[in-house]
Amino acid sequence: MTHTRYAFVKSNWHAEIVNKALDGFLELISVEQVDVFDVPGAFEMPLLARDLAASGKYAAVVAAALVVDGGIYRHDFVAAAVVNGLMRAAFDTNIPILSVSLTPHHFQETKHHIGIFSDHFVVKGREAAQAALVIGKTRASLAA
Repeated sequence: MTHTRYAFVKSNWHAEIVNKALDGFLELISVEQVDVFDVPGAFEMPLLARDLAASGKYAAVVAAALVVDGGIYRHDFVAAAVVNGLMRAAFDTNIPILSVSLTPHHFQETKHHIGIFSDHFVVKGREAAQAALVIGKTRASLAA
């Protein structure tokens, strides 16, 4: 059975930026095919992504977050845990889980940086949609 639904998990931390990834994703995949789920922050994404993938309802799961350097070393650990968790969830469920999780080195909450990263998240969301479609098509051809 070919799934035509996609799950999009997004962090509420820096939502004004992260939500732009969904905008980019919806440029290529119809809103009627996408179920959107919010989580408090990036760290909460892998578990929900795994559960959504394991549900069997989705062709792919996309997870979007902005993990910023708040002046302590913690952001590196969070970013690594998130990406590793998303990859593990994909392997455990055999469903593509795509990351739009970015960790800029020098993010500041200025109009300039918010603008740059908002634009970048639109692009990354679009790229995630392209990847989801290509992976789905390739996997379907392997099953044929």
